[in-house]
Amino acid sequence: MNCSFKTGGNEMGIHFLTGFPGFVATELIHQLFKEGITKQVFAVVLPSDLAKAKSKGTLIEGQYEGCQIVLFEGDITLPNLGLADEELAIINPKITFVWHLAAIYDFAVSREVAWKVNVHGTANVNDFVCRLEKLERYMYFSSACIAGKRKGAILEMELIRPIAFHNYYEETKFEAELLVDDLKLELPITIIRPGIIYGHSKTGVTQKFDGIYFLFNAVEYFKGKIVIPQLGSKHTLLQMVSVDYIAEASVRLCMLPEAAGETLHITGSQPYTAAHIYQEIAKIMTGKKTFGILSLGIAKAMLEQPSIRKLVHVTSQTIDYLDYEGKFDTKDFDKLIASSEITCCDLMETLPVLIKFYEENKHLKSYYV
Repeated sequence: MNCSFKTGGNEMGIHFLTGFPGFVATELIHQLFKEGITKQVFAVVLPSDLAKAKSKGTLIEGQYEGCQIVLFEGDITLPNLGLADEELAIINPKITFVWHLAAIYDFAVSREVAWKVNVHGTANVNDFVCRLEKLERYMYFSSACIAGKRKGAILEMELIRPIAFHNYYEETKFEAELLVDDLKLELPITIIRPGIIYGHSKTGVTQKFDGIYFLFNAVEYFKGKIVIPQLGSKHTLLQMVSVDYIAEASVRLCMLPEAAGETLHITGSQPYTAAHIYQEIAKIMTGKKTFGILSLGIAKAMLEQPSIRKLVHVTSQTIDYLDYEGKFDTKDFDKLIASSEITCCDLMETLPVLIKFYEENKHLKSYYV
């Protein structure tokens, strides 16, 4: 992994990312190189993640001839993202696209930590972006979770404060999106609100067992019991998307002039109910049908006990999303992406692939959160 960059210009433009070596940022870089959108990516990386980023960067570079990932040690919670003045002077005129993905993605995070990274960090990235001389697009990754406890249809161009949030992750991602949204009249911005992201639809590869994998963990726990109780509401639609679809669709959007100024839901085209998804997971993993119902209130109370949470590998905050009454409208996204050949895989078709990867790696502690 070469941490020095070429002095020659990149006619395609250089893409700058936060959030590498995270799961989605890594897939995005693959997609940018694969499609020939750029041959050079700059990434600001926390000192604690530098070794991992170098290793991942080397692997990615080896797959795409002539492509380079340049790492800059920094921190979005610091002014200028922790970059030296000399670095800023060199990279400023080279950057044409910015992807801001860095965030604390943890439903159990404290308000102080979430605010520092998700809100204050985004304000610092905004300041950085505002000083770029050749910016063509600022791609900001928000979250469908900014809807908090809203019910009913949630439109893409709405940014309505809910009556309450489930956790500080939701609250701080909402506040961060407000900061980015305020710049839409000044900068070419596209805001992405992804649904629940799961592993690669073809390989099943993921980086950690959260999101839908909490349901895998629950079934794994009940596998040795007499029955597998039903979890999840029949009325809650879980809007989930694969990481490769998120990357493909987002890269497509960054190249569409008409996507500038838009806020878009990438939440999947065919959502299933929480109950149906859990039943299918149980069927694939155990060959059994679920029996009876475990009250979500009781489940949450149980998982608030540290000993049980550690045993089951499911956070209590996960339960909130198994009884959620919001529905994310995707008309604007669908219209923009209609002319592409990008298709969202059916979760039911890719579940066996995801579960296969889970079964092969469930013994590794590094995947659990």
